[in-house]
Amino acid sequence: MAMTGIQIFKLLPKTNCKDCDFPTCLAFAMALASGKAELDACPHVSDEAKAQLAESSAPPIRAVAIGSGDNALKVGGELVLYRHEKTFYNPTGLGVLVTDAMSDDEVSQKVEKADKTEYERVGLMLRPDFVAVKCESGDAGKFEALVSKVMGMTSQNLILMSDNLDALKAGATAAKDRKPLLYAATKDNVDAAGELAKETECPLAVKGANLDEVAELTEKLTKAGLKDLVVDSGARDIKTLLQDQVAIRRLALEKKFAALGFPTITLPCEMTDDPMKEAMYAAMMINKYGAIAVLSDLNGETLFPLLVNRLNIYTDPQRPMATKEGIYEVGSPDENSPVMITTNFSLTYFIVMGEIESSRVPSYLLIVDTEGLSVMTAWAAGKFAADAISIFMKKSGIADKVKEHKLIIPGLAAGMSGELEEELPDWKIVIGPREAAHIPAFLKDQ
Repeated sequence: MAMTGIQIFKLLPKTNCKDCDFPTCLAFAMALASGKAELDACPHVSDEAKAQLAESSAPPIRAVAIGSGDNALKVGGELVLYRHEKTFYNPTGLGVLVTDAMSDDEVSQKVEKADKTEYERVGLMLRPDFVAVKCESGDAGKFEALVSKVMGMTSQNLILMSDNLDALKAGATAAKDRKPLLYAATKDNVDAAGELAKETECPLAVKGANLDEVAELTEKLTKAGLKDLVVDSGARDIKTLLQDQVAIRRLALEKKFAALGFPTITLPCEMTDDPMKEAMYAAMMINKYGAIAVLSDLNGETLFPLLVNRLNIYTDPQRPMATKEGIYEVGSPDENSPVMITTNFSLTYFIVMGEIESSRVPSYLLIVDTEGLSVMTAWAAGKFAADAISIFMKKSGIADKVKEHKLIIPGLAAGMSGELEEELPDWKIVIGPREAAHIPAFLKDQ
């Protein structure tokens, strides 16, 4: 039975040293109890306490890191079947497949996309997470050369894929400092693949013909001391794959079936030649428990929707989506451009930004941190208030960017205009439209 935060706290050193990145041992204990932290984060916990806490603090689906350093892709570690129950923590990793059967130009093009493609949304940078390098030739030397080439082109995390264990070993040896995911241990090579994972200290994928075979393989590998495993049920049709993903999550969470308590890898790139179907399959895996999805290419028209879908699914449903506080330039504003302000609720930001863009009037849009609340809610809660706006305005530096100090506030918050005039005596406060749809006409009149 899982321990409570207080029970865990009693076993911790109680030094409040902050080495775990939590302010107190009690805060760390509460995070352990809720599955938001791992016991290894505390360097001072005793071996006796570790033994008592290990089982209690471990999530039913093991968290596995692919890669090294701050760039590592963390998958698994999930605690619930449905995000509204709590939240999902570690977003599905998305990446592209390259093989040693491809031309140098094709490999370079795909790796460059993985390395340089990124999108900004609600103040966050959305980008793919890895490059999967596959040996199709069976030639260990050729595969090792491809792995080295990819490493020289990108710092992205790596998945190394080969049915030939000699080739997999050559690639793993070349890339072991990058801690790639090795794919895959099967019933035919499980012992040798396990030894390779131990030798290189890399995570290992396990592939079976079905869930029963996967469970047998993971049990064998865990008994041999390997814990960082990722599983592939072997399904390559969407119906069976979806059924397997749900079964793995339910068995791990509800039945505490440790043999399937690992994150999953899915390969939409092997399931269809239609890029739109592939994107749809990847989207289904984001929604239904796939920890990794390998794509055949990273085209913007399919990658961007997948990244946004992932952002939505892996955002805490108990907290509103929020945009980063700051000054946002619409068009190419200059010292004569209007200045507007609103809250950091993402929906408000996108609607207002879209209307300003459609007006074709270059403007400055100021976003104030209101903890993700909309204008009316934030104003009623005192978070979109004159004093907070005044502090933000002064530290933002917007006064140095424009000659005319005129601030346009949302019409829904017109009631605070008098307070704002007192807080910002050097600024003229203008009440803008109540509805975002009226912004273009309002800006043109201004």
